[in-house]
Formats: sequence, structure tokens, C-alpha cells
Amino acid sequence: MAEYQDDNIITLNWYEHIRTRPGMYIGKKGDGSSHDDGIYVLLKEVMDNAIDEFMNGYGKVIDITIKENRVTVRDYGRGIPLNKVVDCYSKMNTGRNFKGDFASIGMNGVGVKAVNALSTHLLVQSVRDGQMKRAEFSAGLLTKEYPIEATDEKNGTMASFLPDNTIFENYEWYTEYIENLLWNYVYLNRGLTINFNGKRFYSKNGLLDLLNKKVGDNALYEPIYLKDDNFEFAMVHTNRKYGEEYYTFVNSQYTEHGGTHQQAMREAIVKTFRDFFKKNFEPADVRNSVVANMSIKVKDPIFDSQTKTKLGSEHMEPGGQTIRNYVNDMIGRLLDNYLHKHPDVADVILKKIQEAEKERIAISNLATANTISTPTTNAGWRR
Repeated sequence: MAEYQDDNIITLNWYEHIRTRPGMYIGKKGDGSSHDDGIYVLLKEVMDNAIDEFMNGYGKVIDITIKENRVTVRDYGRGIPLNKVVDCYSKMNTGRNFKGDFASIGMNGVGVKAVNALSTHLLVQSVRDGQMKRAEFSAGLLTKEYPIEATDEKNGTMASFLPDNTIFENYEWYTEYIENLLWNYVYLNRGLTINFNGKRFYSKNGLLDLLNKKVGDNALYEPIYLKDDNFEFAMVHTNRKYGEEYYTFVNSQYTEHGGTHQQAMREAIVKTFRDFFKKNFEPADVRNSVVANMSIKVKDPIFDSQTKTKLGSEHMEPGGQTIRNYVNDMIGRLLDNYLHKHPDVADVILKKIQEAEKERIAISNLATANTISTPTTNAGWRR
């Protein structure tokens, strides 16, 4: 048996820990062939800071280029305070969002530090009111810090990084995955323009555009689109036979694996239609063939991991209203009002629910009949 001594206890520097255990910060490493591989998380972490600026009212354009595997993201927000540029990229738990601002995605002061540690080279540049600060890093370590200098560039932050190919072996950027990520950003941030390698991404109608893209020609009626302060919701029943499909967002973060808000949305859809039609439908009949998406703003959200793909928060803000009650109240009020104003849509939905109910009962009866008609045999029985 191996001895357990003082030298068995190891303390790693922050960048060493990230490089040794990257999965804790970016999920799986991968080679870029899957949409949730680590290199796309690196891009998202840098993008989230630019999106935070837009959400706070600064900068309507974000420029992105990827050339020879190097990623460059330039926003036109306020720019990082010049004396904190190095700290923001190289000191863990350093950031601006620890007060739990509603309008923010980054929460833990970790994201861009992970990008830094997992890149062979990273250059960050901040411009504020005619002055510029730059710094360069390699694998998390500061390699060159430039003095503050005068510039005529526009305000904002630029980060350019090259993922480490000793960690992301034989990786490749897939344009399809990047474009899906960027479309989600513009759907959630109306008025934002993202330019990526010469292609423009812009959404006029937010989540309604996302819903129409996902549904195509399969909608049974004009999609329902509802919004209020810090809340956006769109849904439609389709001509597909089975299934339900959801896209949910928190503070402009796509929660691919759902969470408390998505469960509340599914519950609220059922409750609203039950109340409106005054019938206790089975949940599966109500949600059969539904495609829906929703965006909410949560103060100081809690996610299941640094990758932020599943919401764990129970409340809209610490000690405040529960997410379940908030979502039920919003959907219940807005959707009920919509159905009263659009009886033609309500009729189509009722017919769809009744068809799903009828089909479910028929399948259940058939299964029961087959069970009854199939004799049970026992080869070991003797008279």
C-alpha cells in the first residue's frame, strides 16, 4: 500500500488547476465535432462578456473572426477599466457581477480565466475614452504587459485567443455550431448585430424568429408571441404527431438542459389551457407537438456548472418570488389574455388537444384488448 505523506498533498495555481481539470470549467474537451465541445465554451465565455455590455446598454455591434483556429472577439461597450485588464483575465474570482445584477450572464469571475489558461496565446485589449491597455498571456501566465497609450480606436474590449492544441487535440471549428450559438444571442438580444467572418446576424422579432426557424412550415396556427418586462415567451402546436420541444434562456444564456424555469413553463402551459377550456386535460395531451421558448431574467442565478446549461435557482432573486410562481403568473396572465382575444387560435388548440386525447385513449384501449386476448401459458402446469 502506498504511503500517505506530506508530499502527497499538492496545491495547484489557478491556471494549473484549470489545465489539469478542464472539465470542471468547460465540460468535455472534445475536438469540435460536437456542439458542446470545450472550444465552443471558450468562445461563449468571451462572448458573454460582450453580451453583458450590450444588455447594460453599451455597444450594439460585436465583431468575431476565426482564422487559422485563432478567435478574435471585439465589442464596442465601455471597455474594461484599464488598470484592471490584467486582473480580469488572470485573477480568479475577479469580476463585476458578484452583486447579482439582473443584466448579466457571467457570475463567478471564472470564464475568461479558463479561456486564458487553456490557450497557448491570448491578447486582451481595452479602449476607454482615447486610452488603450493591452496584455498578452500564454497558458494563463502573463507574458507581456503594455503601458497605457493614446489611441483613436472606439471604446470596447477585444480578446484574441488560440486554444491549446495539447489540450484540444486535433480540434476544428464547425461553422454550423458557431452560427447556432450566434443566432441564439441575437434572438435573445433584439437590436444586437453580430458580424462573424463577414456574415451578419440580426433578429428583429426575438424569440418569435427563433420559434419560426425551429417550426418551419409545421405550425398549425400563427405562433403565439408574448412579452413583458424581463420576460419573453413564444409557442405553437405543430402538425407533428408526438413530442414536445423547448428552448429556454436565463439572462440570455441558453439553458440546453432546462432547469427549474423550463419545468415551470411546461406546467404553466398545461394549467393555462386547463383553466381556459375548463377541462382537466392530461398534461401529455396539452403539450403534444408543442414547440415553445421562453426567456427570463434572474438575479444571481444558480446553474448546475460553469457551463450554465441547466438552471438550479428556485427564486427570481434571493428571498424573492419563486421561479415557479413567476413563470406560472406570467404565462397564465398573458396566454389567457391572448386566447380570449384570438378565439380562432383557441379553437385550433382545443381541437389539437382533443385529437391527442382521442388517440391516446385509443392506443390505451388497444393495448388493454391485446393483453386480455393473449392467453397466459405455463409450461410447467400439469392437471
